[in-house]
Amino acid sequence: MRIDKYLKVSRLIKRRTVAHDAAEQDRVLLNGKVSKPGAQVKPGDIIEIVFGNSRMKVEVVSTPEHVGKDDAGSLYKIIND
Repeated sequence: MRIDKYLKVSRLIKRRTVAHDAAEQDRVLLNGKVSKPGAQVKPGDIIEIVFGNSRMKVEVVSTPEHVGKDDAGSLYKIIND
């Protein structure tokens, strides 16, 4: 699954266009490297998102095409460094 779509489906970012723009502006890292919006995400990958001065780091657990908002939190695991 594309990283911009994953960020939207998992509700880490509310809109796909915002996720796409964040990736284009080098604010999304996939496994420690700057990610493009079309980069493929698979379970076990580490995603780091930069929101202004804060960062969020998560591990991908699963990548379904559709999920309800109640189950969106089960798609990733937050990593604290």
